[in-house]
Amino acid sequence: MRRSLLLCSVGLIGGLLGSSTAAMADEATKTKGAKTYCYLRSSGNDHTVSWNAAYALIKRQGRSMFKTSPEHASVMITEAVVNDPGSYPDCGRYLGDLFGGSSSTTAIQPSSTISGSSSTAPTNAGGGYATNNNDRYSY
Repeated sequence: MRRSLLLCSVGLIGGLLGSSTAAMADEATKTKGAKTYCYLRSSGNDHTVSWNAAYALIKRQGRSMFKTSPEHASVMITEAVVNDPGSYPDCGRYLGDLFGGSSSTTAIQPSSTISGSSSTAPTNAGGGYATNNNDRYSY
């Protein structure tokens, strides 16, 4: 009886410690992804280059059994910047590009014209996850 109680206690403590270790690893991955993305953007790189580097780092260093989706990686970077904006000076202006926004330095371009009418929905050829404004939140 005592032995089974002891084993249950040890199992519970181990489970709690294991989940906090995973949470800390997720936090470190989030921070590294944000630092990579923001550093590259502030150094003059466009969104595509910065996103590819940050997403590759997040996927490689993630400890989950499943691959981190582009949507989750974008949110991870955004959370890290919003939670500690002082560590990522001027990075807030680039965060919209992770979600399909456009700026003059990104690889996002307007879609092609159809029958002489211009479409203003951005396509996200360089990363992030939104392909146009209509499916931005369709996950």
